[in-house]
Amino acid sequence: MQRMGMVIGIAADKIDEYRRLHAAVWPQVLARIAQSNVRNYTIFLREPENLLFGYWEYHGTDFDADMAAIAADPETQRWWSFCSPCQIPLPSRAPGEHWAMMAPVFHTD
Repeated sequence: MQRMGMVIGIAADKIDEYRRLHAAVWPQVLARIAQSNVRNYTIFLREPENLLFGYWEYHGTDFDADMAAIAADPETQRWWSFCSPCQIPLPSRAPGEHWAMMAPVFHTD
């Protein structure tokens, strides 16, 4: 299992919409996430900086293929069409990233 953290900005005027969307994530989107070996997925909001921090645990063996399956899913693409306009990618993100991946520094159980 691999713990993964990521960060992205959120537009201040879109926070309520983003909260509303995530209060009722579409079942097909949740199923695709699970099928792609992602577990314990949580998104945190930090105000007033307006940052979203995402955390998940990846339980698969081919991360790139699992992420490609999520990205190719038509229902997930439709979901992203609502969520993406709320988000502000960080200028420092790596090429090809939307959410900027973070390096683990510490963990304890």
